[in-house]
Amino acid sequence: MEKKTYGFIVEPSLFVEDRDKKEDILIPDSKDIDCDLSLPEVLPVFPMSRTVLFPGVVFPVNIGRSQPRKFIDEIYKNRQFVAVLTQKRNFWDRTMSIDDLYKIGTVAQIVKILEMPDDSRVLILQGKKRFCMEKVLVRQSVAYVTYRLFTDDIPQAKSPEYEATVSMCKDLLVRIVNLSSQFPAETVFVIQNIDHPYVAAGFLSCHAPAGIHQKQMILETPDMKDQASALLDILTRELQVLEIKYQIESRVKSDFDKQQREMMLRHQMRKIQEELGNEPTDLEFKNLENAARKKKWSKEHRKIFDRKMEKLQRLNLTSVEYSNQLNYLYTVLDIPWNQYTKDHFDLVQAARILDEEHFGLEKVKERLLEYLAVLQLKKDMKSPILCFTGPPGVGKTSLGRSIAKALNRKYVRMSLGGLSDEAEIRGHRKTYIGAMPGRILQNIRKVGSANPVFVLDEIDKMGAGVHGDTASALLEVLDPEQNNAFYDNYLEMDFDLSQVLFIATANTLTSISPALRDRMEIIEVNGYVQEEKIAIAQKYLIPKQISEHGLKADQAVFPTDTIACIIDHYTRESGVRELDKAIASVVRHLAKKIVMKEDFFQELHPENIGEILGAPKYLYDQCAESDAGLATALAWTAEGGDIMFVESSLSQGDGTLTLTGNLGAVMKESAVIALEYIRAHHASLQLPAQIFGKQNVHIHVPDGAIPKDGPSAGLAMVVAMVSAFTHRKVRGKTAMTGEITLHGKVLPVGGIKEKILAAKRAGITDIFLSTANCKDVEEIKTLYLKGLNLSYTDDIADVLQQVLE
Repeated sequence: MEKKTYGFIVEPSLFVEDRDKKEDILIPDSKDIDCDLSLPEVLPVFPMSRTVLFPGVVFPVNIGRSQPRKFIDEIYKNRQFVAVLTQKRNFWDRTMSIDDLYKIGTVAQIVKILEMPDDSRVLILQGKKRFCMEKVLVRQSVAYVTYRLFTDDIPQAKSPEYEATVSMCKDLLVRIVNLSSQFPAETVFVIQNIDHPYVAAGFLSCHAPAGIHQKQMILETPDMKDQASALLDILTRELQVLEIKYQIESRVKSDFDKQQREMMLRHQMRKIQEELGNEPTDLEFKNLENAARKKKWSKEHRKIFDRKMEKLQRLNLTSVEYSNQLNYLYTVLDIPWNQYTKDHFDLVQAARILDEEHFGLEKVKERLLEYLAVLQLKKDMKSPILCFTGPPGVGKTSLGRSIAKALNRKYVRMSLGGLSDEAEIRGHRKTYIGAMPGRILQNIRKVGSANPVFVLDEIDKMGAGVHGDTASALLEVLDPEQNNAFYDNYLEMDFDLSQVLFIATANTLTSISPALRDRMEIIEVNGYVQEEKIAIAQKYLIPKQISEHGLKADQAVFPTDTIACIIDHYTRESGVRELDKAIASVVRHLAKKIVMKEDFFQELHPENIGEILGAPKYLYDQCAESDAGLATALAWTAEGGDIMFVESSLSQGDGTLTLTGNLGAVMKESAVIALEYIRAHHASLQLPAQIFGKQNVHIHVPDGAIPKDGPSAGLAMVVAMVSAFTHRKVRGKTAMTGEITLHGKVLPVGGIKEKILAAKRAGITDIFLSTANCKDVEEIKTLYLKGLNLSYTDDIADVLQQVLE
């Protein structure tokens, strides 16, 4: 069907705002907005594009010179109203019908006409009421419409919820105006000076940064609260977009400014160097060459360095290879080739330093003084590879620092716990991204000396992974016959490690490979006895904790019995690490008392320790009463020595042997051997042969939750079984340790020192050992053996004859 054109709609461009000119923001007028309007039944149509007019909004519209002035002047003169409708789309031709306009618009009044110098006009329209178009009438080629007004807008706009939503919209639009450059400067002033919420909502909707369809949707929404909510959503979304855009622009501007500054500084530096006659690359090469001349390296190393320098000069400055090659040369120059610190050969001072910083450990100190003496006589000696093995907390790692101080050497510590990559030792090849030397040469480079004291901590806790076996990579490092030409994959040069004093530490030797263990000199660092722990606490630990916590010496006095109480009841270890923590807890408690000005005990007694540290954590077993079928064995643990009870009982049965107490495979074998020995020697033990087929034997070791293993309890198992079979009690305060054989021999075991001290602590007076363990007892101070009766034997029969009543 052919579209018809009417009146003002014949030439819509005459009424469309100027697309190249930004409209001025006029202050809305709320006058008569709440009053009823006297409107005719029909209104002339006034089309608008690119905007939507809302009630209460004052809006300027540019119209062309050819529009009939008489008709517009008549409307203005008679204070008549027009029906403002928005075009659904922009028309660039002059053909448009009433169907191209939205059906809902705003009744507006022409409040003023401004004559422009170019003979055009600007109409100032003020929106009054919303309406819905019903019919279209044509009078003298002018389109008129009948309409239906929205009469309930003002009552809805007076609700508190609507006013609050409009207030939030005002705040959001102010923030949008401040972030955006598309609004005139006076927009914020206009927004802040609109008091009427209905007028404010129309103004905000008209000037919101939204499309025509979104604004028309707001105008067509019947409920005013829904209108305000829709406007709030649009403004919130626009504000979020602007804030993100602002952040991006700020970040880009900051990065750009930084790049510009760096570029300017580099340009200035290049110009300065050009004025001085030096190119940047020439200066770099000259610095490398000067540093190379000062190095004390061999002709072979110098030849390799020169070859790498020639390669660097051929590379492009902007290539990645140039940067990698430059880093490699600087790394080579940082390595201390043939740079040694001078050793201090004063053995008296070295002994004094070792005694001041470590209590006991005479065997270790003696070995170090022997090394110093030989080094002083020979002047040049390959450093030995020492391995300190012992329980945690006995001072293995700190010994390395004391040795470095005594020798006047640099100190390096490298933790090997959990290390499973071979490249950490040998270095990465330069073809890998982020390649670097191994940690051996990295630490030597850091200290700047080719003969430091190098502590390889926790060497027993290395692992093998997908990147090779770390322990195998250490074989070259820890071999005195090979480490004078240690090859690092990154350096691609040999480095002399023979002057480095390597000291390894381990808690146990079982997890160290035999090849690696063969290259080291094993030195056992045994745990401390109670008397040694007391001396260490008095000489080192207590003064250190008092100083670290800001107390004075007279504010925390630890008598000997108090320290013994802490050692017995709050620590269970071979070293003194837990003791140090317990003393620190006591000192912290005193520090709090002092700061809070509360009463406290300056001289601490055992009863005070319970108040501070709580109930005792550990209670050592004491020697049990003499009884048939009960023997006391001596055991070694990682925390030191301890006593262990072996119980034996008989019951009617077929001779079955039952073992309980969470025993390991070796300990179970000891029980089987003990029973077989008794069966084989039943005649000498005055036992009838038929008794073994009629009675079951049950061996139990208390503390069933604790795993137990080892051959040390074999002798005690024999004694306990014979005691049960013969109903003869074991002598009181007697303990024993030793491995047994089927032929009745008593074999030596380890941990004698810790076991004897545990027996003494438990109140035991008589101890039975293998004759081969006599050498271990001789290394224990006589002071610690006082009050003990040690018996040595190689035959189980001798032990049975002496211990059974």
